[in-house]
Amino acid sequence: MGALDYISNFCTVTSTRSKRKPMQTVEIKVKMDCDGCERRVKNAVNSMKGVKTVEVNRKQSRVVVSGYVDPNKVLRRVKSTGKIAEFWPYIPQHLVHYPYVSGAYDKRAPAGFVRNVVQAYPASNAPEDNIVSLFSDDNVNACSIM
Repeated sequence: MGALDYISNFCTVTSTRSKRKPMQTVEIKVKMDCDGCERRVKNAVNSMKGVKTVEVNRKQSRVVVSGYVDPNKVLRRVKSTGKIAEFWPYIPQHLVHYPYVSGAYDKRAPAGFVRNVVQAYPASNAPEDNIVSLFSDDNVNACSIM
C-alpha cells in the first residue's frame, strides 16, 4: 500500500447533494365550483418546485400534477387554498372484476370510474371448471379440441 492510498483514506469526498425525487403523477380530488377556484388551485400547485404539468378538470373535480414532487406536499398545498382535498380514490371501471361489489360503486364517482376497494378475484382451480371452459362457445379453439 502506497503513501497515496494511505492519504486518500483521510480525504474522502462526500456528496452534499440530495437525491432527486422520482418523476411521478399525483391525482387529487378537489371540489371546485367556479373559475376562481380552479385558478387558485392551479396557481398554488404550479408555484411548487419540481412541478412540470398541472391539469385541472373541474367537471370531474380532479387535479393531475406531474413532476418531481412529493404527493403529500402537493395535497397539503391544495388544502392550503381552503379547499377540501383527498387523493384520487377512483380507478377506471374496466380494470375491476366486480364493479358493484360492496363499497366500490359510488354515485358521486365520475362516469366510468369506481372506488378503489379490495376485490374478490374470480380464480378457480377446480378441474371441472377447466374442462367446462374447454367446450364453451367463448373458447375460440373449442372446435380443434373436439
